[in-house]
Amino acid sequence: MEEATSADSASGSREVVTPPRPAPSDDQRKKRRRRALKVGAAIVALVVALYFAIPAAIRAFNTISTDDAYVNGHVTFVASRVAGQVTRVMVEDNNTVHKGDLLVELDKKPYQVQVEVKQAALERAQADLSAAKALARGKLALARSRRWELQRAMEDVHNQVALLVARVAELKSKKAVLTRAQADFDRARRLVAAGAVSRQEYDRRKEALSVAEAQVKVALENVYQIRAALGLPAIPAKGESLAQVPPDLDQTFSSVLQAQAALIQTAAQLGIVHSFEETPKQMLDEFMKRAPHGDIDLLFGQLVDQAPEVKQAEAKVQQAESDLAQAQLNLGYCDVVAEIDGVITRRNVNPGNNVEAGQGLMAIRSLREIWVDANFKETQLSGLRIGQRADLYVDMYGERHVFKGRISGFTMGTGSTLALLPAQNATGNFVKVVQRLPVRIELTDYDPKKDPLFVGLSVVAYVYYKEPPTGPNAGKILQPYVPTAPAAAAPVRHEEVKL
Repeated sequence: MEEATSADSASGSREVVTPPRPAPSDDQRKKRRRRALKVGAAIVALVVALYFAIPAAIRAFNTISTDDAYVNGHVTFVASRVAGQVTRVMVEDNNTVHKGDLLVELDKKPYQVQVEVKQAALERAQADLSAAKALARGKLALARSRRWELQRAMEDVHNQVALLVARVAELKSKKAVLTRAQADFDRARRLVAAGAVSRQEYDRRKEALSVAEAQVKVALENVYQIRAALGLPAIPAKGESLAQVPPDLDQTFSSVLQAQAALIQTAAQLGIVHSFEETPKQMLDEFMKRAPHGDIDLLFGQLVDQAPEVKQAEAKVQQAESDLAQAQLNLGYCDVVAEIDGVITRRNVNPGNNVEAGQGLMAIRSLREIWVDANFKETQLSGLRIGQRADLYVDMYGERHVFKGRISGFTMGTGSTLALLPAQNATGNFVKVVQRLPVRIELTDYDPKKDPLFVGLSVVAYVYYKEPPTGPNAGKILQPYVPTAPAAAAPVRHEEVKL
């Protein structure tokens, strides 16, 4: 040992050389690589698991889901409103159309002829109306004339009565003259014998008496004539004077009644009905009451419009106008147009086909009136309310696109009760089966141009029942009552149904 130390001292400071480690073998390197890959894969798997598991767990704790859901939408069946031969078909299956687009065109010639026929009928009816108004104006002029004839007949009676009074007064005057002439004659007859009066004076007074008697007779005959003209007996009854007449003679005189009958006949042709029980004065007063503000001309103008033949002609004009409007509608119905925006399906018409009114030609499925019917189990319904938002995963798009929606209503019956043959459990062999209730979910961010949905596609729906509902009728189960008419009474308020 000492020798070695001295030798080292002698040689000075020298490095200690360690022997090299042996190089790892290929197996060892492969084992290390596998270990690193396993650790990395485990880390990646853990990250991926956490990435998907955490949202899935959050969604599982905050949502109610079902995979028994599908896309639904309105379908409008296109039918012809008139019969005819198809000349053109403008669309094919799966074509997108907009409201008002022409789909099918029928032969218009037969309906164009009908329009021309109805137009001619309308013009003829309008001409008949003008003729009826002209005829009514003629009858109106006749009614005017007869109205004044009635008035004149009554005035003639008044004049005759006044003339009778005057002739009676004249008779009295003639009788007074006769009385004086008789006294003068008697005086002259006594005096002529004594020679106090000349024979010439006697003859003059005798002549005056004869003239006075003749004038009395003439005046009396005049009175008799007027009384006879008034329909009165020439010699009045005992106790009555020659000038006495019935107080209603102007209402019962024959000429007045004749004028009244003529006026009633003409008024009836103008649509005014009078009774023969009415007196002429009552009839004229009733006629004046019809005049607005006493304006006879305005009344006569109304009578023309209300005349029966005018009303009948107007009804024919209205019928002709309705027939023309229907013919024009039928002509317009030769162009079958789309009533909604959508996609054509089930086209079953071709040019040359003869179609009947109401015959189905094709169907249009709406692109925008789309919703999801989700059939939730009855055990899941307690937390669902209108207005809760939902995430909708459509199998067609997978998870790359999530459609947003909200609950808009509940169907008032489960699928089994709405089936064609509902279950009958009255036999006693009852097996309880969890029922499903269709819940409608409306789409809130749907754009058919970007991501269109097709009716019948399968959907997985997740409803966030823990979030507060929003939108119309939020938090309710039953939707509010909707009145069928604008003037209906106040809507009935339904209490919220608690499940």
